[in-house]
Amino acid sequence: MTFWDFSRGSASSRLLVEYGVERGYPAVELLKGSDLTLGQLDDPKAELTAAQELRITNNLLNLADDSWGLGIRMGLRYHLSAYGIWGYGLLSSATTEDALTLALRFIPLTYAFTLISYHEEGAFGILSFGEPDFQLGLRRFFVERDMTAAAVLLREITGPDFKIARVTFRAEPNRKAADPDEVNRAFDANPYYGAATNSLAFDRAYLRRVLPQANPVTASMCEQMCAELVERRRSRSSTAGIVRQYLGVSGSSFPDLSAMARILNVSERTLKRRLQEEGTSFRTLLAESRCSAAESLLKDHRLTMTDIAARLGFSDSSTFSQAFKRWYGVAPQVYRKAGLRKMSDR
Repeated sequence: MTFWDFSRGSASSRLLVEYGVERGYPAVELLKGSDLTLGQLDDPKAELTAAQELRITNNLLNLADDSWGLGIRMGLRYHLSAYGIWGYGLLSSATTEDALTLALRFIPLTYAFTLISYHEEGAFGILSFGEPDFQLGLRRFFVERDMTAAAVLLREITGPDFKIARVTFRAEPNRKAADPDEVNRAFDANPYYGAATNSLAFDRAYLRRVLPQANPVTASMCEQMCAELVERRRSRSSTAGIVRQYLGVSGSSFPDLSAMARILNVSERTLKRRLQEEGTSFRTLLAESRCSAAESLLKDHRLTMTDIAARLGFSDSSTFSQAFKRWYGVAPQVYRKAGLRKMSDR
């Protein structure tokens, strides 16, 4: 089970867009390629694909001049109120341990892109955050965001005196961060880098704490509603549909078959077999997405044919031109000129 298997609410994407707009980035640029509108993000019933939120995150990282440490800053905005019925269920649980149990059971109702798990070592409870198979900047963003958001939730559930005993990151220290103490302040603990796992450790004694807003009836109601919501959000998409979603929002950086299999957490053989059973192939789906992206990139006249070929993953402009002729029947240069003439005739 991965985040690809479920749709998600709009609150996380709304937080990303709000952050960007606060910093002067146009909302249209933040939403570019996501096939979403601001109105949809304001709809409490809206359900997004993981790929759509991923595209918005990518847009924000590309626009931000302060992208280093952005995951920490975003994670601090993920309060209990952002999670709807899941957050209310945690708040009404009897103890911190009950809240943690419910939280882990219904992880698909969060916005996590990391694989979150829990285990105990002696006197400590430890939350681990497995890294998604994305490019470095995006991977680091989600690790930092999900870990920070978890720390925020633990404090809001358990109480302001909650302390994290240890923070570990697999990555090395972020030397490019504008503020090297940002991580320390977010977790109120000195982080260890180059560790075996990304993790948060805390004293297990907190798990026994009775929560001030505990309500067994409300907690039971929330648990039932969470179970129903998880089932409703479970993806009914085919493997081809999920691949199309990802390729459609991946911008101009397309994965190869091996990378796509890792992203979906399956083997290459399994991915090939599933697509074949659905009457298609990764090569076909990739060509469809490249075709669509090429049309969009040709509208940007600042880009040369070499630029476009590189963005689409072609070895050179000649190979791109040959592929484009197969798709549209004309050379990309001719297609671009035809588009210019249409614009001048308006």
